[in-house]
Amino acid sequence: MAFLLQDGNLLFTGALVLMLMIAVLEGVMMLIGVGISDLLDNLLPDVDVDLDAPDTEAGGVLTKFLGWLRFGEVPALILLVAFLVAFGTTGLLIQMFVESLAGFLLPSWLLAIPVLLLALPQVRFVGNLLRRFAVGDETEAVGRKSFIGRVATITIGEATAGSPAEARFSDEFGTTHYVMVEPDADDTFSQGEQVLLVEERGANFRVIRPTNQHLVNN
Repeated sequence: MAFLLQDGNLLFTGALVLMLMIAVLEGVMMLIGVGISDLLDNLLPDVDVDLDAPDTEAGGVLTKFLGWLRFGEVPALILLVAFLVAFGTTGLLIQMFVESLAGFLLPSWLLAIPVLLLALPQVRFVGNLLRRFAVGDETEAVGRKSFIGRVATITIGEATAGSPAEARFSDEFGTTHYVMVEPDADDTFSQGEQVLLVEERGANFRVIRPTNQHLVNN
């Protein structure tokens, strides 16, 4: 504990404490039927993750960076938690190694950038693992554009214009997908309601109320 609370380690210990706070908060909010995943997605740029986009396009570099991290394919909250864990543990391990060799700790500001660069590939690794787990074998993988026309069920939050909620559906392979959705028009969809995905808009999908009863899941 004394090692964790030393001045040179406070930045990295703080990252781990923040991760634990997010986990506790998410657990509490899940109990009342509201998640914080949609809140985080609202704070992130609404961009279409396309790794083939040229760098000269507005937001092209940011788009490629988010795609590299598997943003849009893995919930943003999971990527944030993975980053906090990677940043915190990597920083503490480096400080432990330095202290064992030199007998002192490096200033945290000096390590911040190198640790950040070491943490990002770890976040991508976690994103790749979870992405494979989510889509199953490559022969059964489906693209996000194939989600159009699917009927999903709102699982967390309330979907209103400008405020997406999390929705869930299963594809023909039995794989469960979680997407962020918001109404295409001035409408509101609450937890448990079913919606029809009609358009991909950046990281979210525009949805409407299913008009054909044959589309509605039983």
